Parts: sequence; structure tokens; C-alpha cells
Amino acid sequence: MQEADLPSGTESSNLIEASGLWKVYKRGNEEVVALRDVSLSVGRAEFTVITGPSGSGKSTLLHLLGGIDRPTKGGLWVNGFNLIATSESDLTRFRRDNIGFVFQFHHLLPEFTAVENICIPALIARKSRKESVRKAMDLLEFLNMKERSHHKPSELSGGEQQRIAVARALINSPDVILADEPSGNLDSASAVELHHLFFKLRDTFNQTYIIVTHNTELADMADRKLTIKDGVIEL
Repeated sequence: MQEADLPSGTESSNLIEASGLWKVYKRGNEEVVALRDVSLSVGRAEFTVITGPSGSGKSTLLHLLGGIDRPTKGGLWVNGFNLIATSESDLTRFRRDNIGFVFQFHHLLPEFTAVENICIPALIARKSRKESVRKAMDLLEFLNMKERSHHKPSELSGGEQQRIAVARALINSPDVILADEPSGNLDSASAVELHHLFFKLRDTFNQTYIIVTHNTELADMADRKLTIKDGVIEL
């Protein structure tokens, strides 16, 4: 994998460094600016929430930080790895091994059981099936879901399905968990349970969490809250 020096002044405690990120989309002859000169640092094991109105650039920023999309210009490092100056294949491997994603809709495969859904990223990473299943069962036990391990998504509640999606994001022991409106499709009680679970996971596994949300209660619980408006982080 290609690596590059971090920008001067970068502290080793920071897991993520973004510098001058722009994202511009073309719609025909029109240019749409989704992010404008965004810079931020995120420390290890820091819990950061990103808020802002719909269409402000929250999800765009999350996708850039996770290597799902590339910025139009700017610099971006995660755990010292340069997400800009790298090949697609190296970026895919880095994303697979270092970043876990949780989305508003769980995207579980309906024909697979809970434990099988959790194992998918590990099997894609060519880890042994036996070890993948063992770790998946450990995660299910941690999430108080072990008795649901052989249930299919249709047999689980919305909150249970999202817990399975969280376990799937954790299976490869990533440094960073990125979540886009993870409780937006849950009832109030399930949302509160999920929010407390995220903090428990952060404290247990020492991972960095960056969550896009409209939920004010979760935002108030975070170590840091960033607000984006018109593609710019408000100071």
C-alpha cells in the first residue's frame, strides 16, 4: 500500500486527518459543491457526531472519510494511510480491514442467518470460516444476541437487525466505525439502546466512532459535535 507523510503538525494521537477537502459533482453543465474546504482531525477512540440539515454534506463527508468516495481535491489520512494517493485495489483492502460501516438501513441479506450475515466481511477478507464464526458468536454474546444467532432478518425486530449490522461492522476489528443515521429507522427505545451500545463498544474496543445523525440526544452524548451547513463545518 502506498503511504505518504502526514501534514506537518499532525499529532500521533489523531487517527484521522483531513485537510482542505472539496467535493464537486457535475450535473450536466452545472457544478454542485457538496463540500467546501473541510479540514478536521479526529483522535483515537474519540466519539464524534456530525449534524446539519439535509443536503448539507454530512453523508458526503462520511463517504470520503471511509474511502467510499474520493474528494475532488484535498488531503486525507486514516491511521497514517493516504486515502488520496493510492490505487483502488489498495483503498478497497484498507477500507475492508480498517473501517466498519453502519447505515440507516441494515442491508442484511435475507437468505442468511444473523451469524452468517456477520461473517460476510471476514470471509471476503479470506479469514477462516471457523475463526469467523467464533468471532461472530463472541460479538453476538457481547450484544446479548447469541440466542438469535440462527434467526434470519425477517425473524428479528428492527433493533435486533441493526445490532446484527453493528456486529458485521465489527467483525474485522476496524480502527474506525462510521455510521450514517444508524438509529433513523428505529423506534425511540431501540434508538436509545443503540446509542448506549455505541459508547459501550467504543470503551471496550477503543475504536473511533464518527456518526452522522439528526438525533439531538446522541449529539449531546458525543465527545465532539460538528455541524455542517452548505458543505462547510460551522465554527
